[in-house]
Amino acid sequence: MKVWRPSSLQWRLTLSLLAVTGLVWTLVLVMTWLKTEHELSELLDAHLAQTAAVLAVQTSDERDDDFTTAPVLHKYQPRVAFQVWHEKKLVFRSAEAPVSPLAPWGRTGISDQRLGDQAWRVFATPGRERDVQVMVAELQSARNDILKAGLKSAIVPMLLALPVLALLIWGAIFKSFAPLRQLSQSVSQRQADAREPLSEEVSAEVRPLVMALNRWFEQTAQQMDGERRFTADAAHELRTPIAAIRMQAQVARGSDSDSDRQMALDAVLRGCDRATRLVTQLLQLARLDADDAAQCAVVCDAVADTRALLADLGPQARAKQQVLSLDAPASLHVPMPPGLVGVLVGNLVDNAQRYSPVGAQIRVRWEASPTPCLSVEDSGPGLSSADLDRLGDRFFRVPGNGADGSGLGWSIVRRLVQRYHLQVTLGHSPDLGGLSVVVRWPAVPAHN
Repeated sequence: MKVWRPSSLQWRLTLSLLAVTGLVWTLVLVMTWLKTEHELSELLDAHLAQTAAVLAVQTSDERDDDFTTAPVLHKYQPRVAFQVWHEKKLVFRSAEAPVSPLAPWGRTGISDQRLGDQAWRVFATPGRERDVQVMVAELQSARNDILKAGLKSAIVPMLLALPVLALLIWGAIFKSFAPLRQLSQSVSQRQADAREPLSEEVSAEVRPLVMALNRWFEQTAQQMDGERRFTADAAHELRTPIAAIRMQAQVARGSDSDSDRQMALDAVLRGCDRATRLVTQLLQLARLDADDAAQCAVVCDAVADTRALLADLGPQARAKQQVLSLDAPASLHVPMPPGLVGVLVGNLVDNAQRYSPVGAQIRVRWEASPTPCLSVEDSGPGLSSADLDRLGDRFFRVPGNGADGSGLGWSIVRRLVQRYHLQVTLGHSPDLGGLSVVVRWPAVPAHN
């Protein structure tokens, strides 16, 4: 069975407050009922006792055995009845009193009695003489009527005030929600590419929400700017190898010389390799950006992954007559997935190979103490201080260098460094004379 619940927060608050108010009012009403009933009973019992005492005094001074009925002098008089008995004979009674005893003979004090279909509250007391018995009684229905009349005077105004109270509660809640309605309107009317922050001149309760939205808007704007810039740069970088491939393909198709055709085809292959490498780096960077929140706790053998990677890069090094070496312990575990270790080392070594001259030396070193440390050094020309500051910007390439890189390798390295809280140091290699890159891990989890 589906239970209906109001979707509006204002309605839920209003109904909740009305429910709480109704519950409190009901509890107060019940307590008032019980207290009033007790106090009214005590008061009316006291009146019965007082009346009985007066009758007892009067009938003892002068007694007439002739039966007498008291006249009715007030409209509420029939609610109260009294009897005066002498030697078990009724000698005096009120008009509404029955002729039979209101209470058993000899009983004194307050008691509840029933005569026929009527319930009475009776107070009985002896007179000054033992053969005189005075009985004063009141109908229970009369008492209940008095109690109901008193409670009705309290309940009816409350019931009439309940709709007014509901309107007041609704109005107060509606006014309190005005800042949220204004905020909702501002956000709904906001353009998708809007950059201006929301006004923080709001109530203290709404200000944290506005500040959080402004931070989110700012982050979204920065991300959109980065994606636009990335898309434009990627399109530009891909256009160059594609244009070169097209041009060389046209040369190969129109050339009559086998050597020229072979050279054009070799250039096409190089262009395809460059485009492939660029697309691979773009995909790597996109995956890193998309998986920013994932902090893997996977531990891998960095040395084993590095050996496998250097074996793949060996043909590229031999093509440029470069010496590629590895200095590392038998194994070294680092808190990083195996694939990303290969991405990190591969981009560092690839940059060193492409920006180092023919016959250069490239050395990769892993150290375990005090924390895992990766260093990649080369005997290339190195970088100036200004170029070191820009290193890591997407599509940045060292000016004046003829290497066919895309500038994405360092962006990927920097992204990995940020994600896994690594420490990178760039400088001059004291042994080889070129660029030195040192990557250090903050800690190593225990490995079984």
